[in-house]
Amino acid sequence: MPKLTIIAFDGTQYDFDVQNGSTVMENAVRNSVPGIEAECGGACACATCHVYVDEEWSATVGAPEAMEEDMLDFAYEVKPTSRLSCQIKMSDGLDGLVVHVPERQA
Repeated sequence: MPKLTIIAFDGTQYDFDVQNGSTVMENAVRNSVPGIEAECGGACACATCHVYVDEEWSATVGAPEAMEEDMLDFAYEVKPTSRLSCQIKMSDGLDGLVVHVPERQA
């Protein structure tokens, strides 16, 4: 069971044991992490689950695919490590993943 850490904009750290195949967004919503709105429910049709992948995890998580990149155009303060949390599926390879919630969502 992989571990996931989500750091809210105010610096509060949320640590979870998560199921393989679940998304970062699903885990954030399930655990009421502030700042993850997820208005589209994970359909990659909005940018309200935007996160910054921690620098040391960026290469492992990988770059967004074309559809996600298009949605990131609507996100607030996009950075090179920006991803939509609905598109990051947890796996044993992502055990220990750390993501940061931006100041606000789109």
